Amino acid sequence: MRVLRACKELDISSVTVYSDSDRNALHTRYADEVYYLGPAPATESYLKIEKIIEVAKTSNAEAIHPGYGFLAENTEFARACEANNIAFIGPHSKAIELLGDKIASKETMSRAGIPVIPGSPTAIEKEKDAIRTAEEIGFPVLIKAAGGGGGKGMRVVREKKELTGAMKQAMGEAQSAFGNPTIFIEKFLDAPRHIEFQIIADNYGNVVHLFERECSIQRRHQKLIEESPSAIMTPELRERMGKAAVKAVKASKYTNAGTVEFMVDKDKNFYFLEMNTRLQVEHPVTELITGIDIVKEQFAIASGEKLSLRQEGIEMHGSAIECRISAEDPKQNFAPSTGRIVELIEPGGPGVRFDSGIYEGFEVPIYYDPLIAKLLVWAPTRTEAIKRMKRALGETVVRGIKTSIPFHLIVMNNSKFIAGEYDTTFIDRVLGKLQYKKENYEIAAIAATLGKILGEQQAVTVKAQGQSYISLWKLAARPSKYKREL
Repeated sequence: MRVLRACKELDISSVTVYSDSDRNALHTRYADEVYYLGPAPATESYLKIEKIIEVAKTSNAEAIHPGYGFLAENTEFARACEANNIAFIGPHSKAIELLGDKIASKETMSRAGIPVIPGSPTAIEKEKDAIRTAEEIGFPVLIKAAGGGGGKGMRVVREKKELTGAMKQAMGEAQSAFGNPTIFIEKFLDAPRHIEFQIIADNYGNVVHLFERECSIQRRHQKLIEESPSAIMTPELRERMGKAAVKAVKASKYTNAGTVEFMVDKDKNFYFLEMNTRLQVEHPVTELITGIDIVKEQFAIASGEKLSLRQEGIEMHGSAIECRISAEDPKQNFAPSTGRIVELIEPGGPGVRFDSGIYEGFEVPIYYDPLIAKLLVWAPTRTEAIKRMKRALGETVVRGIKTSIPFHLIVMNNSKFIAGEYDTTFIDRVLGKLQYKKENYEIAAIAATLGKILGEQQAVTVKAQGQSYISLWKLAARPSKYKREL
């Protein structure tokens, strides 16, 4: 939907694809042309390169935007586009191959003089190699998929006995998510901050960065909340990290939009982590603080235009926060929650942006990533942004499934988060076992149901014996007390 909206504003005719489970998805209603790909499993639809190229040819598409999942960082897909004279709205296949592969990208950055996290210089295939590498750099270590990101194919290993099982799990998950089971190992940093820099580069050697995004609120290496600017950033550190990000892009001859990711330790030393050779889920955070439409910039660069942006002319204003709304139940350890959305009330008001792919009546499928919406706010200061986010989260209603909204409210009310004192261990170390308040709309739903049962059109009151009228809200909240009257 994000890409399709950019197409609409640029007067570009759009074509989209869908699988069986996405037959009624919002993007199929919005695009100018819609084509069927195949069954619900991604390996039979969204990961089928030849099917997507076939649709592009059938519809006479000039370009393909890969979004930020599935084949977005797949070298073979970019090559297939190039071979069929279809513009890939992203970097050249050679850059994806170099930087999309986490092992090769670390080697490139090290040669360019950019600090990297210690780890295996090549892919790990055998258990004995994994054990040797882990013992050389010291436990704990992090097993990572070489061909993708988003927390998929990643496992923290703290002891030698855990290594074999973690390798198998990571390889299986990487194969399922990216079609590439290759893994590598690197040192697991203790309580770092995860900070990334958005970059844009054209085909003529011009490169700019659009400042940082803080992505340290994570669960199982999956980002849940992002913000900009980072609470720990100083002008001097921002300048050094920004220059390192631009240097990384030039060293790899990268073009289009991308993200250079760093880990920052307690002493504010930063290390190159990886580069995402695609549009990031959290890109709207940067759009809100800079006023730059990153997707439109992607289209312009892919069509051969020179970058109109200059580093000295890019400024950041205010503070922006994004909460990823997922179809998960945080009260049940973020268990997937699928089903039909029976009610949707989107937030609004000043400084609020709601990017989603859902609507009332939409059936949330079980096959894909649980992300269903992104709630963003902008305000002049971080304090105001947090208050605005709390207000917007309170306005958002998604009934029929469970969502991560209660979790986000807890974070926004946490004193450590409000003070900007957090890192990638925040959820486990600070929040611990979360306690959630019962949502008022559940009480309201019970009251409305009782009203229908009693045949009351407006569900107002029920007369109790020997006393005045009792509200259905009281009945819903304390049914045992009024059992006889009910």
